[in-house]
Amino acid sequence: MREDVDKEENVISVSNNMSYEIIKRLIDIIGASIGIIFLSIIFLIVSIAIKIEDPKGPIFFSQIRVGKNGKEFKMYKFRSMVTDAEEKLEQLLQFNETTGAMFKMKYDPRVTKIGRFVRKTSIDELPQLLNVLRGEMSLVGPRPPLPREVDLYTKYDKQRLLVTPGCTGLWQISGRSNIGFTQMVELDLFYIEHKSLLLDMKIILKTCFLFLGSKGAF
Repeated sequence: MREDVDKEENVISVSNNMSYEIIKRLIDIIGASIGIIFLSIIFLIVSIAIKIEDPKGPIFFSQIRVGKNGKEFKMYKFRSMVTDAEEKLEQLLQFNETTGAMFKMKYDPRVTKIGRFVRKTSIDELPQLLNVLRGEMSLVGPRPPLPREVDLYTKYDKQRLLVTPGCTGLWQISGRSNIGFTQMVELDLFYIEHKSLLLDMKIILKTCFLFLGSKGAF
């Protein structure tokens, strides 16, 4: 947890532009639907690869995340770790390679072989398009945190939860795992204060260019 008294007093202003919210939701529904249709072959190939490597394990991994205004929801991913990954986390916390409330480990021993590939290319995130259709997530927004991460948040950090979380955002296109927790919060709050359809489109386009790359992902 950061001990930053000055930032505790710095509250961001959030505009409530109804037309922006309506158009953003329409873009989410259309974009997620098109994405699921056009990427269905990738869904199939990855699903088969996961089952071949670990026939007994599930294809998808669901995890409780914290969304807008602190509301919890179940977020979906392609499973990229061994089935007992959560139980093994406690043993690995001492090897955390990022700062603040997040956990990141470049050579995480819990990650499977196919898992390394889908995480490096961010393909493991594709099932979150289902969360977008359900309205729990948006195409663009802050990364939805884990409840245990939110427990360590300061009041300043909790401002990340003022908007619907997204599949991609300024954090993801600015370096992702190479960026620490404090910088991630600053990027998210900048987005919240300056959110617009133009900014959303810029983030989506840059995400598409980076999608098959490996920059900053582990």
